Amino acid sequence: MSAFSDALGVSASGLKAQSHRLMIVAENVANTDTPGYRRKLVSFDAEAGFDRIAKVAVGKLNLDKREGEKIYDPGHPLADATGHYIGSNVDLVTEIADAREAQRSYEANLKMFDQARQMSSGLMDLLRK
Repeated sequence: MSAFSDALGVSASGLKAQSHRLMIVAENVANTDTPGYRRKLVSFDAEAGFDRIAKVAVGKLNLDKREGEKIYDPGHPLADATGHYIGSNVDLVTEIADAREAQRSYEANLKMFDQARQMSSGLMDLLRK
């Protein structure tokens, strides 16, 4: 029966990791127009438990090293002597693609969780007969 609980644990860790990734993507999208904001990037690590089953863990958050867009607006409070200020480096197309990838990964983990639960339930029904 432990193989089923292992499968549930692995898929649950994937669900948690992808939901965290979606939260970071939402933060990036919300700060698209924030001057000087740097896009956050999520990394994933393998988390080996005591049973040597590798699960997904959210790693360290990193900031995108790309420079933000240079925007000309002499009336902006952050503008320098030339009338420019640095905007965010968030690209909405990239964020939408990341959100879709995270959503599909979340759905795949959810399907795996449901399959393991159904198999476990089916096994319990067979053992009762």
